[in-house]
Amino acid sequence: MSHIPVMLAEVLATLSPRPGEAILDGTFGGGGYSAAILQAAPCTVWAMDRDPEAIARGAALAARFPGRLHLIEGRFGDMLAHLAARGVTALDGVVLDLGVSSFQLDQPERGFSFRAEGPLDMRMGREGPTAADLVNTLPERELADLLWELGEERHARRVAQAIVRARAEAPFTTTLRLAEVIRRAVPRDPSGIDGATRSFQALRIRVNDELGEIERALSAALGLLAPGGRIVVVSFHSLEDRLVKRAFQKAAGRAPAASRHDPAALLARPAPAGFELLTPRPLLPSAEEVAANPRARSARLRALRRKAEEGR
Repeated sequence: MSHIPVMLAEVLATLSPRPGEAILDGTFGGGGYSAAILQAAPCTVWAMDRDPEAIARGAALAARFPGRLHLIEGRFGDMLAHLAARGVTALDGVVLDLGVSSFQLDQPERGFSFRAEGPLDMRMGREGPTAADLVNTLPERELADLLWELGEERHARRVAQAIVRARAEAPFTTTLRLAEVIRRAVPRDPSGIDGATRSFQALRIRVNDELGEIERALSAALGLLAPGGRIVVVSFHSLEDRLVKRAFQKAAGRAPAASRHDPAALLARPAPAGFELLTPRPLLPSAEEVAANPRARSARLRALRRKAEEGR
């Protein structure tokens, strides 16, 4: 099993770690970003992951950088509380690599992959309902809405109907049975994308409340950034990227102006933004990287910097 951090060179160049800085890797995963940051500058890294297995794997890396890498088991949406409990109230950098990690995908027993047999789990941590709980209990209409909204599955109603019909015969417990039911319900995609891809994505996002976590994390991270601090986010699908884009544009004062016919246009203009976009357009992986690591193909990198205080 291997872990290849996506857009590592671009992340490092944009984050630009400096000596003495405090940086949060909010999605530790396989530790690729953390290791590169620690090697790039004599700084301190706070590494967070909700997956206890990821934190356990990080022990070896922490031993290589004694006193510089601090591992925290927890959700990045709760970073404020986790960091405050350790006396950290400001950060010089934050990096977030959204979505599921390669380690989680490559472990069939975690239930993320539709290509290998495993329990229908999909939890990044160890708490809360599983994917099996959702597909076996949600009403058909609610299940269809979930697949449409979080998976952007065009055939959501057909898939939901097929799932409900199949679960009446026997509850879903494994990934491959669910994947096969979904594939039979949707037309073959001319692009070659597996028919189960979007539905599995939707279930994973819902099980882990990923969009809610991203919103909470972005809000917390912007509040934690010190003057000159940078935040770099790598997203992998449109729902994630849309949240990041909107949050960054709003922080940088680039939010769309209200229509002159909208009463909001009569309100006082907001104070000048305290942030600036480092990526007016998202950075994309190189063709060479996509060829070497197909999982990078949909990656989008966006970055933002808190402006330095006057007189500094």
